[in-house]
Amino acid sequence: MRRNTLAAGIACALLACLAPCGAPAQDAAADQAAPKPPATQLGQITVTAQSRTQEMQDVPIAMDILTTQQVERVAATDLSRMNLFVPSLVVDADDATQPTYRLRGIETSDFGIGTDSAVGVYIDGVYQTRAGGALLAFNDIARVEVLKGPQGTLFGRNTAAGAISIVTNEPGDKLEGKARVRFGSYGRRYGDALLNLPMGKDMALRVSVLDNQSDGWIKDAANGRHYGKDDEYGARAVWRWDVTPDTRVLLAWNYDRVNQPSRLDVGLIPLSSTDLYQRPPFPAEPAHFYDPRHAPFFNDAGDGRERRRYQSGTLTVDHAFDWGSLASITAWTGYDMSHIEDGDGTDHVTSHLDTGVIGRGHTWYQEFKLSGNNDLADWVAGASLYTEHAAQTSLARVNTDTYDTLVLNTGAAQGLTPDGTLFGYFDSLLQSFGLPYRLLGDPWTETVSNKGRFNAYAAYGDVIWHLSDRLNLTTGLRYTIDKKYFDWYTPTRYAPELDATLDRMQAAGLFDLVPILTGGQLGGEQLRAILTQNQIFPTAVGQTIARSNRWTDLSPRVVLDYKFTPDVMGYASLAKGYKAGGYNGVAPNSQFAPEKVWNLETGVKSVFPEHDLLLNASLYYYRYDDRQTLQLTPTSGGLNVPQYRVSNTNQEAKGFELEAQWLPLENLQLDFNGTYIDSRYRDAVASSGIDVSGQPVDEPRVSFSLAAAYTWHGVANGDLTLSGQYGYRGHKRCNDDSTYEGHCALPGAPFDLTEAQQRTDLRLGWDARGGRWGAALFVNNLFDQRYVTDLGTVSQSVLGTPYAYVTPPRMWGMELHAKF
Repeated sequence: MRRNTLAAGIACALLACLAPCGAPAQDAAADQAAPKPPATQLGQITVTAQSRTQEMQDVPIAMDILTTQQVERVAATDLSRMNLFVPSLVVDADDATQPTYRLRGIETSDFGIGTDSAVGVYIDGVYQTRAGGALLAFNDIARVEVLKGPQGTLFGRNTAAGAISIVTNEPGDKLEGKARVRFGSYGRRYGDALLNLPMGKDMALRVSVLDNQSDGWIKDAANGRHYGKDDEYGARAVWRWDVTPDTRVLLAWNYDRVNQPSRLDVGLIPLSSTDLYQRPPFPAEPAHFYDPRHAPFFNDAGDGRERRRYQSGTLTVDHAFDWGSLASITAWTGYDMSHIEDGDGTDHVTSHLDTGVIGRGHTWYQEFKLSGNNDLADWVAGASLYTEHAAQTSLARVNTDTYDTLVLNTGAAQGLTPDGTLFGYFDSLLQSFGLPYRLLGDPWTETVSNKGRFNAYAAYGDVIWHLSDRLNLTTGLRYTIDKKYFDWYTPTRYAPELDATLDRMQAAGLFDLVPILTGGQLGGEQLRAILTQNQIFPTAVGQTIARSNRWTDLSPRVVLDYKFTPDVMGYASLAKGYKAGGYNGVAPNSQFAPEKVWNLETGVKSVFPEHDLLLNASLYYYRYDDRQTLQLTPTSGGLNVPQYRVSNTNQEAKGFELEAQWLPLENLQLDFNGTYIDSRYRDAVASSGIDVSGQPVDEPRVSFSLAAAYTWHGVANGDLTLSGQYGYRGHKRCNDDSTYEGHCALPGAPFDLTEAQQRTDLRLGWDARGGRWGAALFVNNLFDQRYVTDLGTVSQSVLGTPYAYVTPPRMWGMELHAKF
């Protein structure tokens, strides 16, 4: 009784702000009649993390399982909306078409087709490219398995940090239909629907659709256009045919479309709202920065956008034999994407900069898998082939006014003209003589185009040896061959209006006067060459450069697990992860080495029925070699516009993770999920030349989440559930290179990039008895806690225009749902 009283008090403390604790007297009998779930059900979630169907508590891998119930409680539409609630995982979706994943402090932040993520995303066992299906909307999912640590043996390449396995629902044998709508703040309009249709005794079809729209939570201060919008549509169809009692065929098709404004680059420099030709002060002074959470927002990329169209088809055939089963997975995916954004955070002509990536690609995947089990062992073996063809164009757009700002700030024309500009100086001379030529205001675009052809072949085997009824030894090995081809083509800059003017000036003989106008410092031909050569992408202009590589890898794992009791299992493992090498899309002829990580881990998975408690814990240490790190680096030519480059660094980390689930009352569940990590560089020199060996990577030491849910039965002939989620991500750790990379705040700035982040979500939902229909009210980020997550410094060192990324404000909504 004392324990129940304490638990009720905890529930009141967490949830009383929205509803009273305790059910109405007339519903007491209904509460007592409701069966209490056995504590062992806390671990009875079926997963396929080891390419086998197992209970979560029997899998000797540290993992987080996101159920559909958890996703629905926070009204999440994709993985990025679960940030802070899965402590080891961070999904950055500032660019919806180019998301990045961080797991246990490891991420690959490059956004080109030349690199892959260190966290592999799989949908129903099929690997997804980052620009393709790595961040699809949740559509009829069964669960999400977040597998921590290297998964090279079981999942293959590009899982050096871990794997995210999204498992969708298969067609069932019963007629089923569902529909849900949500409305809320900032014009939120969301709807999804599902129909499961049996087609005789051996066939079924399952079709689902979703549409996610919102009006955005921030406006352009100049033109009122909305940003931070949602505009996504998705559809999924799966057909199942039981050809024989032992043979099953699944044919699945997915479609997803995103069409949103570009990301939010919030400028930090106060500038005149009337004089759009005012140049930003240079260098930028942090003490004069805006706080971006309260700053006016400007975006002058007229065609700025985040667009993606994705399609996939998957054919799965499996057949059961007396000794095991054979499965074949054949998959095709295709996508095109377009990402163009404002690169300076201002609407001023003299600092105009747009950046972007436009790409397309398709993949083929084929896997054959054999599996079986007997008293001696459970085993799985297979082979796979993955091919990808992709193309992308990286672009940077300025104008001739921006060019002069670059010239002034870098001193490139110092001593050549009296005022230190090029276009501005000669434009003013032309106007003073009344000549009909204008050199300012003309657009200037530079691009780098890439094509890639990538092939990966793999063979693997994994055996769980039953040494006794309590002791298992798992041995696994995957052999991978990666073959990659990648090329670069950099055309001459594109400025047709400017070139037409220069041609007319050349024909009029005006370039012959340049030596006189510059005191002999500059010749006419020299000036023409300067005004027509690439300045942002100045390397190998007009040439096609190609590289091809072949990498091989052996990724083993060894795991020993022991059942101390039927409900307590301990394990120890050593596993290797691998990610193929790659290329930097904007650095011709670049190449970087494959990533390799060794992870040593021990853990325990336990359920205590007498206390209605589940406890899982893990302790790990990893060493990471040749981590592919994206860093902002000055270029070696042109006007020294910095570019993002990929370099290799080494790091190591030690960490501890704890998961707890407690059912102290019949209708109350409390959850805790926490992590501690100390991640540091080892033998590492940043692209800036700074030696960061022994210094921390910017991963916080501590992150955790808390959740509580309490249900009142018999309320208006249904169940009323109040649930709350709280997430905490600790202070970001900095190193000597962090400020330049935009990961830590500059001294004197009115905001702190390193501060801890918190988020609280609440939901009050009612479901009719039998679950036929229901309604809910929910709020995300209840306390409106907003944070500055990163600086964009690509234009800061030459234009003086840093910008920042901020988290969204509080949002609320209501939901109606029904099913039959």
